[in-house]
Amino acid sequence: MANRGPSYGLSREVQQKIDRQYDPELEQVLVRWILAQCGGDVAQPAPGRDGFQQWLKDGTVLCQLINSLHPRGQGPVAKIQASAMAFKQMEQISQFLQAAERYGIAATDIFQTVDLWEGKNMACVQRTLMNLGSLAVAKGDGLFVGDPNWFPKDADTRRARRKSQENRRVFSEDKLKEGQSVIGLQMGTNRGASQAGMTGYGMPRQIL
Repeated sequence: MANRGPSYGLSREVQQKIDRQYDPELEQVLVRWILAQCGGDVAQPAPGRDGFQQWLKDGTVLCQLINSLHPRGQGPVAKIQASAMAFKQMEQISQFLQAAERYGIAATDIFQTVDLWEGKNMACVQRTLMNLGSLAVAKGDGLFVGDPNWFPKDADTRRARRKSQENRRVFSEDKLKEGQSVIGLQMGTNRGASQAGMTGYGMPRQIL
């Protein structure tokens, strides 16, 4: 895998187990969706896990994808620029991840930057994109492009959709005033307190 030295012993076994979770069939679905969603601005990747990683690695395709799921001119990533510099590529991946979470993907379902940039866990990258596609279908806002049957409408998607919809709790003015008079437990309590045995300020303490 690119940008990564060979693994040995137990770490090699763990990495091989992670690599086996990568789904070539899901890769084809995701490529088909991303190409349809982004239009003609995105070129097709080389087939296989390494080709898929290199296609997404600099973050430009991902940022174009998340922007395409918003109304024109309202995309969360203001500037998308191809760059050979590592920090710039990782920055754009990070921008996509933050935008995906705001879009409604649960933080636990989002891959880490190194999972993609170093190719450490491309199966996790696939899962994030699958969840994103499922949520885009579930939103039903007309911005999804492609075949809705590419993505399952499962319980995780419905949960992500609920998370994406802001849930505000509204309290009455009387209830807010009640809250101002409550002393939190971390502040301690004044129950049973009195001024008995206290002396006035500046007076010497009486020792009997």
